[in-house]
Amino acid sequence: MMGEAAKVFDFVEEEDEAMRDAQDAALAEGKRIVEAMLFAASEPVEENVLAERLPDGLAIAEVLAALRDDYATRGINLARAQKKWFFRTAEDLGWLLRREESPQKKLTRPAIETLAIVAYHQPVTRAEIEDIRGVAISKGTLDVLLETGWIRLRGRRKAPGRPITYGTTEQFLIHFGLEQIGDLPGLEELKGAGLFDGRLPPGFGVPKPDDSDVLTPDEDPLEDDASDDFPLLAQAEDDSASIESASTESEGDEQAAPRAEEE
Repeated sequence: MMGEAAKVFDFVEEEDEAMRDAQDAALAEGKRIVEAMLFAASEPVEENVLAERLPDGLAIAEVLAALRDDYATRGINLARAQKKWFFRTAEDLGWLLRREESPQKKLTRPAIETLAIVAYHQPVTRAEIEDIRGVAISKGTLDVLLETGWIRLRGRRKAPGRPITYGTTEQFLIHFGLEQIGDLPGLEELKGAGLFDGRLPPGFGVPKPDDSDVLTPDEDPLEDDASDDFPLLAQAEDDSASIESASTESEGDEQAAPRAEEE
């Protein structure tokens, strides 16, 4: 009887080991698939797009967590911005890849303050920004922030004059190393950093930021020609379109060259 029982236990252990091996193999293959997709992508990739390419029964969250651990100590790291994933240079090695180029124009203090207000209070209008800052802002300040790609036109407030509302972008998260807008420092963190001296009015708080693409009940959709009011933004969009067009034409020429040689 003891011998039969031992055989049963051995069989169960072998079955468990075989199952673990199959799971490890599936996870390894899933990591290879996601890794290949992210390396080939020129922009961050939506999590659901990655999930669609995985074998049945394999959870995308498990694959991404494992892949992130694999790259945690390497020269590039797996990073997330909202529901999109991408590889980026490890923060401590960024200095190695800095190009010799003219220094980027620094944001003015009004621009930095405006960016902070948009980030924490979005969706927010220009009048609301001025009300929070206590002073008027120039249209050029918003132009510059739109040109950086860190803020965007969201919609129009359902109010007299239908003012434009502003919010932050995915590029804002990537540039400042945030996975989601909720990672912005809260009141206690700001106090810890010495940005508040403790003499705050009763009930003072930092709003919980929300950069959802879904318009709020007091917002209307934006018209297609709204960017015409922002020349720098329109110029940036035109430049981007020209670059994409040139890239497409270049790819077409490269594909046509082999066919011409064959003929």
